[in-house]
Amino acid sequence: MTLNTRIDFIYLSEQDMIRAGVTDMLACVNTMEAMFGLLYQGDYRMAGPNNDSHGAMVLFPEHSPFPNMPKPTADRRLMAMPAYLGGSFGTAGVKWYGSNIANREKGLPRSILMFTLSDVDTGAPLAHMSANLLSAYRTGAIPGVGARHLAREGSSVVGLLGPGVMGKTTLAAFMATCPAIDTLKLKGRGSRGLEDFIGWVQATYPQITEISVVESVEEVVRGSDLVTYCTSGETGDPATYPLVKREWVKPGAFLAMPAGCNIDEGMERADVRKVLDNTGLYHAWYEELPKPAHKYVPVIGVRFMDMLAEGKLKPEQLEDIGKIVSGDAPGRLNDEEIIIMSVGGMPVEDVAWGTVVYRKALELGVGVKLNLWETPVLK
Repeated sequence: MTLNTRIDFIYLSEQDMIRAGVTDMLACVNTMEAMFGLLYQGDYRMAGPNNDSHGAMVLFPEHSPFPNMPKPTADRRLMAMPAYLGGSFGTAGVKWYGSNIANREKGLPRSILMFTLSDVDTGAPLAHMSANLLSAYRTGAIPGVGARHLAREGSSVVGLLGPGVMGKTTLAAFMATCPAIDTLKLKGRGSRGLEDFIGWVQATYPQITEISVVESVEEVVRGSDLVTYCTSGETGDPATYPLVKREWVKPGAFLAMPAGCNIDEGMERADVRKVLDNTGLYHAWYEELPKPAHKYVPVIGVRFMDMLAEGKLKPEQLEDIGKIVSGDAPGRLNDEEIIIMSVGGMPVEDVAWGTVVYRKALELGVGVKLNLWETPVLK
């Protein structure tokens, strides 16, 4: 018997990824919805002892005897995020995540990402791809899945804090799932970013006929049907994270939080529904982090874990979006309830969207074919 030991894979640049459909937000939302169904069934694996870890991150000390060692500055991350996803995907992959907020001074994105998709049987590479758009779209798509099931019908007003990349993809997902949106309220740090964002909205979504820049987080929230915080910033003091006060929140509002967030006592109450993208992810984070954990990971679901430990929340008060998507738990119950959803980000999302884009690239003949070996030197 003649064995075929040749291994080829494809390299997909950012432009290749665009040609293969990475920016098709509705398709991404649908893919994330299918992924949540598999999470609920248990047909997946991530890292860590409970198979739900966000990934493994290199941490740098505040003081080091080595002068060239990086400092733990804002958004400084070197991280590997591996996962396997079953069902119709049946693939594994890992995202390599390099991040430094100082990149912006060099004209670069804060994060520079690559993703390797692998055959789950042999472990051989199928594709090595530019992952900034992959990651941005799968992150934004998660609030879109939440809005599809949890936003009030006819929701028309979006309040958005942080008009950057995450803000763009989150708004794109809201637009893909909530067709009545016609009003946008924005708060950002500087006029340049706001002007860029508004220009993008006007060119991309002419159905948004009213756009206003507001001066406070309170104004972002008040009167909004859909609220999202998409800012990046330093961690360590939850008192500095963007706050949501219950008195600001409109009855029937849906809040999707893929970035730093804190809540007041009113929002902590049991009549505010609290939804997670994957309950196991937050338990894994909580086990891995010093306490209180919200100091170290600013997403609101980690605050929910601290609340469990403090006795302010019961486990049954936390809902999993996968269970809702699968129909084993209800979506929105009425037009008055307030629902807040935490979006933590998971490597299974990269595997899901990366697999769809890879298969489309094969179908279209997109990408550069590369050879790993004809036959391995060592075996």
